[in-house]
Amino acid sequence: MPLDFMLDSDPVLSVAAPERAANLRQNAEALAGGWVDARVMRVDQRNRFAVEPAGEGRQRILLEPAMLFAEMLPDDAVFLGSTNEGRHIWAVNAEDLPDDPAVTNLRRCGADLIEGHGSLASQAVAVLGWHRDNVRGREPQHHPKRVDAGWAIEDPFHGGQEYPRTDPAVICLVHDGGRQVLLARQPIWPAGMYSHVAGFVEAGESLEGCVRREVAEEVGVAVDRARYLGSQPWPFPRSLMVGFQALADPAAPIALEDEEISEARWFDVDEVRAALDGHGELMVAPPVSIAHVMLRSWVAAVDRDGGA
Repeated sequence: MPLDFMLDSDPVLSVAAPERAANLRQNAEALAGGWVDARVMRVDQRNRFAVEPAGEGRQRILLEPAMLFAEMLPDDAVFLGSTNEGRHIWAVNAEDLPDDPAVTNLRRCGADLIEGHGSLASQAVAVLGWHRDNVRGREPQHHPKRVDAGWAIEDPFHGGQEYPRTDPAVICLVHDGGRQVLLARQPIWPAGMYSHVAGFVEAGESLEGCVRREVAEEVGVAVDRARYLGSQPWPFPRSLMVGFQALADPAAPIALEDEEISEARWFDVDEVRAALDGHGELMVAPPVSIAHVMLRSWVAAVDRDGGA
């Protein structure tokens, strides 16, 4: 039978963040009162934030006492939830943070953050970025009003509410049911870097339909048996990466029909295993990405079951 597998762990950005406490978003009195003991995550215009050591090579987001930032709850803060002790957590815009080893971004540090902090950072980056997009190019008097603790906006003219949009995208590990996987590269990537075919879901399209279309459009290969693996927030700017596996024939010709792809080819499991260990000429997606987890899980399944 063709090899089948599941993810061997949750993607790091999918691990649950501290309690979102969405029931508090419309409770202005409770939120204002909680500001005294709250904690704040500062995010600058480049989506950078500060981290601090958490032991054993891990890091945590630097959450500062809110009163050091402002004496009263600012109108432009975004409520992220609450800690186990009940302290509220907020994300706020900051001026450009200093170029310092403790200041980083989610792509660089996500895999090293303690459990839940990758998801916390994903919320902050996505929602603060959404607010920046909504005022770009508008005069101040035309800026929408933030409501629901930053999780919605009201149009200043007609009063209608809008909420942060999430754009679903599929990412598919295409394999032959055995020891080979099909990977592609974009021309802007570093030499030797390959990853899975991925693309945004179009209006009126199912996730499985998007898998078949994207693989056909980008590398000209027909796939079968698309199976869901898992998902991951990807706040660049506000995407949800939905992972799949699918089968394809390695003897089928590859036709690069999408200008975003410069090369695609089949790789043996030994090449992929070496890349995951940091060896060889092949480079793959970093551990912060679901793409990395998908490859690692596939290699483990081949090693366990031997492939076809």
